[in-house]
Amino acid sequence: MIKYPPELVPNPFLSISKTCPEHVGEFLELSNALDQRGRYLHYDKLRFRLPAGLDHSLAWSVIKAARNRQLSDVISLGEPIKVCRMLLTPAMQMAISETDRHTTTAALEWMSTKIGEQKHIEYLLKDLVEDEAISSSQLEGAATTTKVAKDLLKRQRTPRTPDEKMILGNYRMMNFAWKSRDRELTIDLIAELHQVGVEGIDDDRYYPGAFRVNDDVVVEDGDGNIVHTPPPAAGLERRLSKLCEWVNSNHTDISSNNYIHPLIKASILHFAIGYEHPFRDGNGRVARSLFYWLMFKHEFAAFRYIAISTLLKSAPAQYGKSYLYTESDQMDLTYFLDFQARIIIRAISEFKKAYENTLKDMTEFNVFLYESGLYGKLSDKQKVILQVAKSGRAREFTATNVQDNLGCSYNTASSALNGLVENKLFQKQRQGREWVFSMIPAKEIIKSWSK
Repeated sequence: MIKYPPELVPNPFLSISKTCPEHVGEFLELSNALDQRGRYLHYDKLRFRLPAGLDHSLAWSVIKAARNRQLSDVISLGEPIKVCRMLLTPAMQMAISETDRHTTTAALEWMSTKIGEQKHIEYLLKDLVEDEAISSSQLEGAATTTKVAKDLLKRQRTPRTPDEKMILGNYRMMNFAWKSRDRELTIDLIAELHQVGVEGIDDDRYYPGAFRVNDDVVVEDGDGNIVHTPPPAAGLERRLSKLCEWVNSNHTDISSNNYIHPLIKASILHFAIGYEHPFRDGNGRVARSLFYWLMFKHEFAAFRYIAISTLLKSAPAQYGKSYLYTESDQMDLTYFLDFQARIIIRAISEFKKAYENTLKDMTEFNVFLYESGLYGKLSDKQKVILQVAKSGRAREFTATNVQDNLGCSYNTASSALNGLVENKLFQKQRQGREWVFSMIPAKEIIKSWSK
């Protein structure tokens, strides 16, 4: 549980001048929205950093007064209505900068020219698309290991357990968000997203695509303590419609006074769905998918390969607290947005690293292809498949998943794989009704081609 802020003193410096004038200088140093390291700390953490001997109510009131001068109203949520406010922190500004520099559709197209073509980068970075679906499900409790989940998605096999169904559902939800990026947000789209993601897992638990109608849904922490009671089910669809109106409004007109960068807006939408909790279960997955949907809508296409849930999964307590900090401090969204910004900065860094490693591996691999004489014998599709196999991003290949990843016909995919076998680069074995292909160990390839 977190430590809630103390009650605010209406005129803190008047009280300070009367009760402890000797500490005025120390209180003045606290009169800033951020600490000296640029952090926007909640009282839960700030209380340990206050100078000894200072009254905490007065200290918190001084800090809140400084913040209130900079906070701006951005959206209203809940019933009764609560006005949510925010200010831009250094982390949020850095996340915006990184997003604009590295994740636009134009940036992704430039990356594609460095690799070869769009389909190639999609295959080579496919793991990152899968990572978000897997991690988002694991964040919600799916016990399936990442290795098994990868096999499930790559081989497109039928899920065997509820956890595997959850991962496959999340993968479908992410793809649905991408395909729906040109639509406006409506309550029907929110319901469709939920249905695509949870249908067939445990319908009696999830009620796919159906908004909750009772007030028996709460959010608990790991110890079973109730940490959030969503707004009442009565009026839920009306409130969601208002949220949709806000999302569909133009906040990117720089000449107006309500400019909100799409990254910040998508993060607010993420929070709003988690706060309203419109479904009996699966709300976190829907909230994160809608974050991606809004980024896709604003042409930040590289977010298809940026997995925020992988990092959220490594810090689930802080993720939960970012919600609690906002709700416990007069709906100050800054806590949640700042936490998300720090996660996004790291996720973009991972994406850039994956791309740079892919580019490096391709360059080294092409040298091998030229020197061995293989380059002229392989098609472009075979080179991509071989590169993916060499990088270890996929261990096994079927004609079906190659067809899906490279956007070619089944016969073309099958021919490409069999050609790799003929060139002594791949081996194949029958598993059930399909042929499964895998790369021959590198040492054996080099040995066979050096003869």
